[in-house]
Amino acid sequence: MTQYSDDRVQDRQPGREHEMQPRPDYMPRYPGSGRLDGRVALITGGDSGIGRATAVLFAREGAKVAILYLSEDRDAEETLEVLRDEGAEAMAISGDVGNKAFCRDAVAQVIEAWGRLDILVNNAAEQHGQKEVADISQHQLEATFRTNIFGQFYMVQAALPHLGEGAAIVSTTSVTAYRGEDLLIDYSASKGAILSFIRALAHKLAPRGIRVNGVAPGPIWTPLIPASFPPEKVESFGQSTPLGRPGQPNEVAPSVLFLSCADSSFMTGHVLHPDGGAAIAD
Repeated sequence: MTQYSDDRVQDRQPGREHEMQPRPDYMPRYPGSGRLDGRVALITGGDSGIGRATAVLFAREGAKVAILYLSEDRDAEETLEVLRDEGAEAMAISGDVGNKAFCRDAVAQVIEAWGRLDILVNNAAEQHGQKEVADISQHQLEATFRTNIFGQFYMVQAALPHLGEGAAIVSTTSVTAYRGEDLLIDYSASKGAILSFIRALAHKLAPRGIRVNGVAPGPIWTPLIPASFPPEKVESFGQSTPLGRPGQPNEVAPSVLFLSCADSSFMTGHVLHPDGGAAIAD
């Protein structure tokens, strides 16, 4: 069994994938089949973790891909290299999705480069473990919600003028939106807000032919984990799931692809659960 024992606790969110041991699995497992040929996708938090795996899978399926990231330049450059190895046109844009002006500018850069936007994947997130509710500071609470839900709202507002019939929005929520997590109360609350956002937005945009869905991952081995928890928590990460292990980013990306392509053309307002059975665990 793989030992998730990265003892180099990272000191900033959302973490750096190139420092992780073992490295997450992000490469697609199967050849592409052209499911996103001619499409343009924008993925927030696309430099690492689930965002990186999704970006590479989209590239393999024929999409042009823009990734947004906060400040992890090395991870972003590594991701761009892999996207281009897949034969995709790609760009990386650095900035904070919690800033509405940045979201508008990022979408404008995509439109300027490629003239269209078909898929928005709202994936960027941060989390901060706290043992006591009283220790969740005002700064932490506001930062968590600003990144996790304000950022998704701002990205949708920026993207909507460019999304036409057949477009798709996919938002990353979490198993914590359903089960809660005592070390991540503010994070769980923000992910619950995303769940409601998905459902309300799906109603709103259905008449325009724009589908809105989500994924609710369980414990996935991404940079957020060593950036959020002490070594002893990392070592046992994911072992309480019915499948007995954490998931890998490339085990989540296919759910995002399914919700982004015509395979899910009669689905909106739904959430898929790549969580190792965490949602049914006692």
